[in-house]
Amino acid sequence: MPALFRGPAVAAALLITVLTPIPATTTSAAYAFSAAATTTSAAHASSAAATTTSATAATTTAAETTPIGFASVNALGQNGTTGGAGGTEVTITTGAQLQDYAGRAGPFILRISGRIQISDMITVVANKTIIGLGTTAEITGGGLQLGSTTRPGNNVIIRNIKFTNAEDDSISVTNKAHHVWIDHNDLSNGYDGLLDIKRESNYVTVSWNKFHNHSKTTLVGHSDTYTADIGKLKVTYHHNLFDGTDQRHPRARFGDPIHVFNNYYRNNSMYGIASTQNAGVLVEGNYFENVAHPTHVGYAESDPGRLVERNNLYINSGTPESSGTVAEPSTYYPYTLDAPSTVPAKVQAGAGVGKL
Repeated sequence: MPALFRGPAVAAALLITVLTPIPATTTSAAYAFSAAATTTSAAHASSAAATTTSATAATTTAAETTPIGFASVNALGQNGTTGGAGGTEVTITTGAQLQDYAGRAGPFILRISGRIQISDMITVVANKTIIGLGTTAEITGGGLQLGSTTRPGNNVIIRNIKFTNAEDDSISVTNKAHHVWIDHNDLSNGYDGLLDIKRESNYVTVSWNKFHNHSKTTLVGHSDTYTADIGKLKVTYHHNLFDGTDQRHPRARFGDPIHVFNNYYRNNSMYGIASTQNAGVLVEGNYFENVAHPTHVGYAESDPGRLVERNNLYINSGTPESSGTVAEPSTYYPYTLDAPSTVPAKVQAGAGVGKL
């Protein structure tokens, strides 16, 4: 691992190992796998009986205390993602309180108690942890925007909250926000995106969330013409449940690499993942069930991206599209890849609220 990416946050994750190391004979560590060489023919089995998850795999995995993936990386002057650690702890029971403390300078740990009604978007600035208490914490009617054009939303953690009926996005990571961890939330019934990551944001991990009752689920990249995103938008998605959501899991533009591993896709009517505008997406160890189009290379009017898929399972699902090569995430951070046959049980047992 390059020295650039070593530091306390990554060192804390050294117990995590990569099950798919880069071969020693690879000529370029950053571009280790071509789609042609890594399409998993065995994974195109259509027999659910051959891949049924055993009951023993349903044991709930203990929630991580620090992020795995890009939010753990030492970069841009930030060593991992710590949120409001060391700051004042405040119990939040109203929208006015949330807007006040989320916009204050300095570190805060904001504990959401019960159901909070808001409207529009509340801006969250740097060094905040926003975490729900118990199983009933909810933000409804509006959403959270990480950062403004003048006040960055860096080093933010959002966990254990139910988001419903947002007037716009439920969560928007934007305006160059970096080091963000979105973990163990339940997102549904928004107006636009449930979780959008855009406008030069970087080093984001999205883990153990449940997405449902929505169409435009999670976008990476603002638009086809917003080329300032090139070289940014490094995002990890792992152990999320995309349950009946139509599309964008994610739809990616420009980001490289975007790492999508060990997620459970179920009954996604339009498509699973789309790589466009030369984004580099690595899709591995996921479980696709009743997904006619698991992956697209290019979509609608967007130019093609690059997408490598390996070691995924496709149950009653279509053939994935793949193309090109993608930078290896293991050159940035260590991680463990679960066997894809265990993903449905693990994700259903562990994703969403009330699991911390």
